[in-house]
Amino acid sequence: MTATLPDPIRTEAYIDGRFVPAASGETFESINPATGEHLGDIAACGPGDVDTAVASARRAFDSGSWSRMHPSERKEVLLRLVALLEEHAEELALSESIDAGKPITDCRGFDLPDTIGTMRWYAEAADKVFGKTTPAGDGALGIIVHEPIGVVGAVLPWNFPLAMLAWKLGPALAAGNPVVVKPPELTTLTTLRFAELATEAGLPAGVLNVVPGLGHVTGKALGLHQDVDVISFTGSNEIGREFLRYSADSNLKNVILEMGGKSPQIVTADNADRLQQVAEDLAEAAFGNMGQNCSAGSRILVDASIAEEFVGHLVTLAEASVVGDPQDPATTVGSLIEESALARVAGYVDDAKAAGASVRSGGEQVRADSGGWFYPPTVVTDVTEDMAIAREEIFGPVVVVMPFQDIDDAIRIANDTIYGLAATVWSRDIDDALRLARSVRAGTVSVNGYSEGDITTPFGGYRQSGFGGRDNGLEAFAQYTETKTIFINLH
Repeated sequence: MTATLPDPIRTEAYIDGRFVPAASGETFESINPATGEHLGDIAACGPGDVDTAVASARRAFDSGSWSRMHPSERKEVLLRLVALLEEHAEELALSESIDAGKPITDCRGFDLPDTIGTMRWYAEAADKVFGKTTPAGDGALGIIVHEPIGVVGAVLPWNFPLAMLAWKLGPALAAGNPVVVKPPELTTLTTLRFAELATEAGLPAGVLNVVPGLGHVTGKALGLHQDVDVISFTGSNEIGREFLRYSADSNLKNVILEMGGKSPQIVTADNADRLQQVAEDLAEAAFGNMGQNCSAGSRILVDASIAEEFVGHLVTLAEASVVGDPQDPATTVGSLIEESALARVAGYVDDAKAAGASVRSGGEQVRADSGGWFYPPTVVTDVTEDMAIAREEIFGPVVVVMPFQDIDDAIRIANDTIYGLAATVWSRDIDDALRLARSVRAGTVSVNGYSEGDITTPFGGYRQSGFGGRDNGLEAFAQYTETKTIFINLH
């Protein structure tokens, strides 16, 4: 079956159950990052549009059309949405691939299944999250209930547009909240289509609003809004800090931040006989989604005794990657998201080379004649711990390989960072594996295989990788609800 994009492609804001232009009439360009071609002109919403969307969400909340709907009924609406997402999965995968420069096989094999699975899981959980009573004695009854928090603002990243949308919407909607979404300006199309399908599934008007626009305008207006109860943001540390300031300068709304990472991948000496397997796993961790992933395994720490052999395997895998047209099923590495991203990634590698590092594969732009922004999987060695390439988030298909002398040395290097989002430990020794997993300061540590966990496990970071909550798991409900105590004196 050949997928086709919706006709017309929706580019307007989605407020109160319908598409509307920005009040100002202003738009911004959507560009195909693999070709540089113009895809459309997206509504550039401003503070007035955000006011309208938040007011719509507040009316929906106060009316009880969703917030007081029985949880089993909310579940049925969300399951109808899941069915529509499945029905339109090929269309959405193609749109995501074109809009984000992602390989179509990734969109079909990961992004859409993850989006659909997340929405289904939270739909099924909607009527299975309970309050509790307290041991108050014979003279009283203490009841602890969890109520929808109110209007939720969600500000989303461009690297996994639909998957990250589902991470926010799944628990927020299942808990009974209306949501105002500021989609990423670089990848807006699938969020708008999602909202249209949600209304078709039966989501009441005003429960899901989408206000496209620029971060410093639309995102800021949402962050400062006096009638937004909670903001959930995934993106850079710099902008995350701004949302904390917006909260302080407005109504002290709750803020949930999932931000950057410089995730260590630790390979101990007892992996000498399975380095090919380890290299395959960590190549995917480093280069998947073109390295445009906050939990990307961008630092590989390898026992010095096996480091050079490991690098050989990793370089072979990097060079075997197929960098090409994202719509070609044979492509494994698509384009970077924009021209400035290409310049940033190349700059890190060039600076490292100038400082004495060795580029073992990649390191130069490719497919320049395509009009897109392609950079190949790049392996860098001879890196010192003070180099920017070893310390800062690159957000591209670049990995550094650094040797360590013993377990203590590995722990020291792994924790020598401002971040703490994720890590991987490869070891056959259960003592070493558990010691490393317990010692590395990160929100998710996987053992013998790169992973962010799954929908049942909370995802978020230590230190400057996260703040205020977690995505995924039943734990995610907590950030979209208020806890209320009802204390009844019995007479």
